[in-house]
Amino acid sequence: MDKRYRLLPQIKVASTPCFVMEVIDLETVTADSPALMAMTDLSVQPTATIGPRVPLELANVAMIQHGVRLLVVTSEVEHNRIVGLITSTDLLGEKPIQVAQQKGVKRSDLVVSDVMVPVEEIDILPFEEVRKASVGDIVATLKAAHRAHALVVTDGTSGQQLLGGIFSASQIARQLGLTIQTHDLARIFAEIDAVIAGV
Repeated sequence: MDKRYRLLPQIKVASTPCFVMEVIDLETVTADSPALMAMTDLSVQPTATIGPRVPLELANVAMIQHGVRLLVVTSEVEHNRIVGLITSTDLLGEKPIQVAQQKGVKRSDLVVSDVMVPVEEIDILPFEEVRKASVGDIVATLKAAHRAHALVVTDGTSGQQLLGGIFSASQIARQLGLTIQTHDLARIFAEIDAVIAGV
C-alpha cells in the first residue's frame, strides 16, 4: 500500500442505538434575504435528470426517489443537453389523460417527451440577475409566471448556457417557515404572500 496514505481508526457501533442522521433543515429566509439563499445550487447538489423516452410511471418513481417535483429532461444523443422539463403536475395532472386521448393510446403508453415542457418554451433567469435579487423578487417572478419552478443559468466558457440552479416555490415556502400540505400553486403563493405581508 502507498505510504502517503494512512489507515483510519475504525470503531464498533455503540451499544446505545445508532440512528440515521436527520436531513439538515433548509436555511430560514425572509422576503428580503438574498435570493441565492433559496436557490438549489446545482454545482453542489446533482441535477435530477431523466431521458425523453422513459415511461411516465418510471418518471414518477424517479421524482419520489430524488425527493423532487421537477426533473430536467436531457438528450439521449448529446450528453447533458437539456431538451425539456417535467414536473409532478405534468405527470399527475390532467395533461397525460388529454395527451393519451389526442394520440389514441393508453396513459400507460406515454413517455416523458409526450408531456414535458420543451426547452424552447422554458423561461430562465440569468444568474447575474439572481445574484442581485431577493427572495421576494423570486416569489414575485414565479407568481407572475404562474410557475412552481424557475431555472437559473450562467454562461459557460464556450458560449453555451449552463444550468446552475433551480428555485422551487414549495422550497421557498418551507424556508419562510410554512408547512406545505398542498401541490396547489395558488394556495402556496397565497400562504407565502401572507407570511411576507406579516399576516
